[in-house]
Amino acid sequence: MTSIAGRGYARADVLVDTEWVAQHLHDPAIRIVESNEDQLLYPSGHIPGAVQVDWAADLNDPVRRDYLDRAGFEALMSRIGVAKDTTVVFYGDKSNWWATYAFWVFQLFGHINAKVMDGGRLKWEQEGRPLTREVPAYPATSYTAPERDDAHIRAFKDEVMRHQAAGLPLVDVRSPAEFSGERTHMPEYPQEGVLRGGHIPGAKSVPWARAANPEDGTFKPAADLRAIYEGEQGLKPTDDVIAYCRIGERSSHTWFVLTYLLGYDHVRNYDGSWTEWGNSVGVPIEK
Repeated sequence: MTSIAGRGYARADVLVDTEWVAQHLHDPAIRIVESNEDQLLYPSGHIPGAVQVDWAADLNDPVRRDYLDRAGFEALMSRIGVAKDTTVVFYGDKSNWWATYAFWVFQLFGHINAKVMDGGRLKWEQEGRPLTREVPAYPATSYTAPERDDAHIRAFKDEVMRHQAAGLPLVDVRSPAEFSGERTHMPEYPQEGVLRGGHIPGAKSVPWARAANPEDGTFKPAADLRAIYEGEQGLKPTDDVIAYCRIGERSSHTWFVLTYLLGYDHVRNYDGSWTEWGNSVGVPIEK
């Protein structure tokens, strides 16, 4: 595998490899964050010094379907020992799709000192690197965050409706069976959470996992990514793009790829995604 710097990414600085993380395990300016779909993975063994950020318990409001607010984010950052100048490095399972989801939420609050460990848990484990069950405790910080910025990298249903009506690019990152309406969730999951299957009319089907190498979860080189998104789908870095999936986690992976690895100017993640769209009255659907 070519080094991260040699893969032609627009922002190679947002990725670090496993060796870099291994060399920074005891760096007080670095906070390693594990974020998984499988919530049992972290307690079963994690990178030494890593803290867990649970997508359901830590990033979401417990009542409203929304993310935590500014006070909640400040409390989270204080609890995991992150200051404004701390570099947060995310990794996780599923080729980092939940790591990029947490990364995306952190960007809603402007924590730009953030990176993703290329390959996630899979690559770390494949290389036989150390795992521990010891849960670290860091001194609490005093973290001041801005109000959550939903305007620039997040899309809401009404915005998606206007976007679709204007014929602007939409990327559906779900599986082909979900895109066609045959299924309402990924094949290996219970078919739940939505009344109608299908996709937003005009959306381009680019399953999120095409951007990753299946053997180790790393991101494909920029040339391969451009062949997928630009060669096959006709997207351009200047396009106004909205990505969506079922609840916004897989599409955060595609948002990360388009924004940081390919340097697209304006990409938003529609986190309401198909669970909102497929349950809404009066919205257009194609199968």
